[in-house]
Amino acid sequence: MEMSSVLLRSIIPTLLIVGFLLGSTAIQHAASAKTGPAQIDANRIVQLADRIRFPQQGFQVDVTITTYSPRRQPDVRAYRILSKGNENTLVMTTAPAIDRGQVLLMKGHNLWVFLPKVTQPVRLPLSQRLTGQVANGDLARANFAGDYKARILRTENIDGREYFTLELIAARRGVTYHRVLYWINRRNSRPLKAEFYTRSNRLLKTCYYQKFEEMEGEIRPTRLVMEDALKEGERSVMDYGTMTIRKLPAKLFTKQYLKKLL
Repeated sequence: MEMSSVLLRSIIPTLLIVGFLLGSTAIQHAASAKTGPAQIDANRIVQLADRIRFPQQGFQVDVTITTYSPRRQPDVRAYRILSKGNENTLVMTTAPAIDRGQVLLMKGHNLWVFLPKVTQPVRLPLSQRLTGQVANGDLARANFAGDYKARILRTENIDGREYFTLELIAARRGVTYHRVLYWINRRNSRPLKAEFYTRSNRLLKTCYYQKFEEMEGEIRPTRLVMEDALKEGERSVMDYGTMTIRKLPAKLFTKQYLKKLL
């Protein structure tokens, strides 16, 4: 009996140490699991990428869209965008001269085009093509976080960097695309590319976010390349020029105000 008691007293400290080490290892694994893809807020990731693409406050930026097509000369068009938050945007055509004066007004999910020689604005869908591979919504509305419900499909290592691969499904009718696959850098939330799909899950086009430069206090993509998935060799390149933060009055984003300007 005395020998058993002595043996037990010598074993207990060792058991406590082993138990402590095993418990610490379990806690470390649990902490690691909490930061895995399943526990990360996918919608928050999309919000951060939205803020990198464009400021949350009012701003102005000029955009040139060059469309390339086999056996045709490149088509170049220019626009000035005035945007306030995620719900108010004006897109003004500045070139070519024949289209100068055309204005797109977006309020929420409603979009109208104002034409110089037409008295009443015309309602347009966000998904309608504006020029080349660029839809109205690609210029007028860039609120992925507000328009889609996101979930993380996986993480991928691309060129030595880790990316979240997210699936975005339209949260309501009338958005630009029904489904989007979106690659976002896990470390800095910068977007890499997006694939846009129809309701029947047909790939329409792929967008690549390129040429990251500092614009108004943030490193943003200043070039978007949109490649048509249905027509080989068709692509549109969107180049963003100088961006300026501006205080934009609410009346600027009303049909009544725009009618006075035309």
